Amino acid sequence: MINYEEKAIREFKRWQGKMSKKPSIRSRISKGIQNKVNNIIPDKVHRVITEAIKNMVKVVLAGSKFITKEPLTEGSLEQRENLVRQKLKFYKKAATVSGAGTGVGGVLVGLADFPILLSLKMKFLFDTATLYGFDVRDYRERLYILYVFQLAFSSDKKRIEVYEQMVDWNNYVKKLPLSMEMFDWKTFQQEYRDYMDLAKMLQLVPGIGAIVGAYANYKLMDKLEETAINAYRLRLFNDKYNDIQE
Repeated sequence: MINYEEKAIREFKRWQGKMSKKPSIRSRISKGIQNKVNNIIPDKVHRVITEAIKNMVKVVLAGSKFITKEPLTEGSLEQRENLVRQKLKFYKKAATVSGAGTGVGGVLVGLADFPILLSLKMKFLFDTATLYGFDVRDYRERLYILYVFQLAFSSDKKRIEVYEQMVDWNNYVKKLPLSMEMFDWKTFQQEYRDYMDLAKMLQLVPGIGAIVGAYANYKLMDKLEETAINAYRLRLFNDKYNDIQE
């Protein structure tokens, strides 16, 4: 039988293939449809999402809200990832409840789910970084969290760009601005908003909003789990195995 780390490396390499895959024709068509959808979404919805994302990015970069624990200094990869998955259960349940609860109320109440879900995702990423042994008091680690987030919730074209930057993170991060005011939150929020819009807009429809909201939030947290685990494996394996990218 293979051990846990060997299994994780196999999973990681499959994930790498997905991250490097070029956008399909279907993806490009979907992006075109999404652009049309954006044009019919009420301005109020756009403003709520934009402000929620902008404010959350600033909070993450400032590091004043989510830093609650010291990084985990001991533990095998299996132990760390079991703890990450345990954490996810809590956040997934909270996200599902939020999606269902706010989805019942239609547009006005449904809009409240955007900042709630965003906050849950960010808190999960902070906890994940800590469990993998990274100190989120370091501004560069908080930047990495934002890149993990972008990797999970961006278009295929943007996903490839972000992944290539993260592959050589130790060198890439040296080129990034040290000021939070220089972070490109506009692109960040646009990608996230476009990724979320189609599914989440249905959450605002009375009658089906609760079901759509609960399911969408559950699946979005699944997506974030896969991305976060492999994004931190990327850091660990790069340090441990020089040929992991070959």
